[in-house]
Amino acid sequence: MAICEILSVGTELLLGDILNTNTQYLSRRFADMGISVFYHTSVGDNPERLAGAVRTALSRSDIVIATGGLGPTPDDITAEICCREFGFELEFDKATADKITAFFIAKGVEMPRSNLKQAYVPKGGTVLENTHGTAPGMGMKKDGKCLVLLPGPPYEMSEIFEKHVVPYLSEYRSGAIVSHEVRTMGISESRLAEEFSDLLSGENPTVAPYCKIGEALLRVTARADSAEEAERMTQQVIEVIRGRIGEYIYGIDCKNTEDAAVPMLRKAGLTVATAESCTGGLIAKRITDIPGASAVFKHGVITYANEVKVRELGVSEKTLSDYGAVSEETAVEMAKGIRRKSGADIGLSVTGFAGPDADEDGKSPGLIYVAIDAQGFTECEKIETGRNERDYNRYTAASRALNLIVKYLKTELKI
Repeated sequence: MAICEILSVGTELLLGDILNTNTQYLSRRFADMGISVFYHTSVGDNPERLAGAVRTALSRSDIVIATGGLGPTPDDITAEICCREFGFELEFDKATADKITAFFIAKGVEMPRSNLKQAYVPKGGTVLENTHGTAPGMGMKKDGKCLVLLPGPPYEMSEIFEKHVVPYLSEYRSGAIVSHEVRTMGISESRLAEEFSDLLSGENPTVAPYCKIGEALLRVTARADSAEEAERMTQQVIEVIRGRIGEYIYGIDCKNTEDAAVPMLRKAGLTVATAESCTGGLIAKRITDIPGASAVFKHGVITYANEVKVRELGVSEKTLSDYGAVSEETAVEMAKGIRRKSGADIGLSVTGFAGPDADEDGKSPGLIYVAIDAQGFTECEKIETGRNERDYNRYTAASRALNLIVKYLKTELKI
């Protein structure tokens, strides 16, 4: 079994200036190829530290993929350091230089002389053509080890990887790794760990719980000689999970609750409208983040003030007086009011205290009510996050509200 390490080069990564999506992409693709990634390493643009990271990676891994630091500026040192540590000399390659020159000519821009630095490639190595930028990828193999250098921009990196690196690494591929995420709402990571303690100790497939904002998931992963066999193994475990906690599952391999809810609404041919207080339009925003949302999203209002709840949604002044704005009764009237006003099939509402301070009545931050109203169906959920974090409470409230749509469509309409 080949062991792979991903080496991300760039001081900007360590400063948090950019998100390292390359590592996520490469890790997933290596899993598809049946190559195990054991290490992720990030290192800045420092010659000594980069050299040390390369030596360490080559000592413990069969494949090292380095991204970033292939540009034309003095701090772009990846090719120089990696080739030196792996025992390869850099040499000027005219064919690569011609392609870099042609890239600038095609854009009608004069090429800085510094870009010719990118035409120096490892002698005895393989040049991996970059059709979207000036920095070519590079591949080197020696003594059973493989070192691949890729440019940092994700679009360039992924294109070179798919076209050139996948076939370049064909000899290291062994079987397939398949992984699925079982997304849950309303059950904690610790509860999942307790419920599936018998599965967490398995070696193949493996099951691992993870905590997300306001939700938790189980990742099921299997390795087999073929993708089909690995898929069969994961599905067997997922069925066991469904049998135990099916009421908490909102989707498989969904990114979030809106990613589950919008396709289900489209399949059902239903529309939704939202009435939001403490989330300030976040539910509507998350719905419309999903492509195709225009077919299901009808209307949305933000009703922060009580007089707006009365005027726009028809919430009873007596309800507000007797129970308060943050109450089950108000949440239900908001959901009914927005469905009535918009003509949507489903009304969705949220009202609560996002925090960080308690309200004038002493109610704690994180006390939130979400409600759904549809023909012949109304439901409200009380949420108590116990946290004074405004962003966390708002995001959790929106997630739980969207989950009401998923639950309604699954349980009432059998979607």
